Amino acid sequence: MSDHDTTEQLDPLPDGHKPAGSSRWNTLGRVFFLLITAACFTYLYFRLQGAASREGLTLVEYMVDVFANVQWLPWLLLMMGYSCLFFLIDTLVVTRALNWFVVKIRYRDILPIRASAYIISIFNEQIGKGAMAFYLNRRDGAPGWEVASVMLFIMFCEFFYLLIWATTGYFFSSSVLPDVFVMIPVIAVGAAVVFALWVMYFRGLLLPRNSLRERRILHAFRRAQLKHYAMFFLLRSPALLAAVFVYSTALNLFGVEATFLGVLGYLPVIFFAASVPTPMRAAAITLWVVLFPENEGQMAAFGFVQHNFFILFNGLIGLLFFKRAQRELFGPVKVGSAGA
Repeated sequence: MSDHDTTEQLDPLPDGHKPAGSSRWNTLGRVFFLLITAACFTYLYFRLQGAASREGLTLVEYMVDVFANVQWLPWLLLMMGYSCLFFLIDTLVVTRALNWFVVKIRYRDILPIRASAYIISIFNEQIGKGAMAFYLNRRDGAPGWEVASVMLFIMFCEFFYLLIWATTGYFFSSSVLPDVFVMIPVIAVGAAVVFALWVMYFRGLLLPRNSLRERRILHAFRRAQLKHYAMFFLLRSPALLAAVFVYSTALNLFGVEATFLGVLGYLPVIFFAASVPTPMRAAAITLWVVLFPENEGQMAAFGFVQHNFFILFNGLIGLLFFKRAQRELFGPVKVGSAGA
């Protein structure tokens, strides 16, 4: 028997019984991120307009010239290879996490699930992870709350994984980074304290009488040991190192000089910005322009095509698995096959 059988049942509320304030907060959230998006694109417009004026060109002429000077074929091959590699590593991470905490499942059986979730992730990465929980519950009978807890565990670990690499990048390339990056080690120390308290809480060493940890949505954190956090970092890191190589190479294809160590300092921070749910990854695009102020046009073009191609190509990978995913999702439901 798994520990989810002894913990509190947290069934979703029917649609007609949602908390009264939930729709209001959702609306406020959407408005907030739309305002961030508007601010980003306004900033980009004036930066690019200024760059075009200095060249004696209109904005359209300036951007056409930028795009015309990109080495598109090598870039396309590079990004297709990287997207496929990321998919394989990402699926491995999800598979291992599920095996640690919820259900024994084969790597090849997770491939169509993870790929199909990329289609939804075009619009929202968090909803894509939620779709995976529903998929596994429907196809394999895996307990939905426990699978959702694994998705939370992955998102939690991704924050610390990026912060570790951001700190590493800072120490290797601090001389070429903006002054504000000096805060990264400070943030890392604070995050280390938070992580230690987090682990102590779920080990029962901190606030032992508190029952919040018993919620089924926190199942993965109750079962997680330090080795699981370390293994997540080791499994996920090849994707980050491959990204540093790909992005530094791609920058040069866009006509911007970049080195591996230099990009290692920038990229984890930019990935944080890319996780902000702004349309067309506006926050990440803007950050590229801020970090490379001498190459406004190239960086705006680079940020736009780099991040959005990655998301869209992952969605295309999802379409390759869509028929199998649809067949498994709407086929006979497996009851009691997992989570026991």
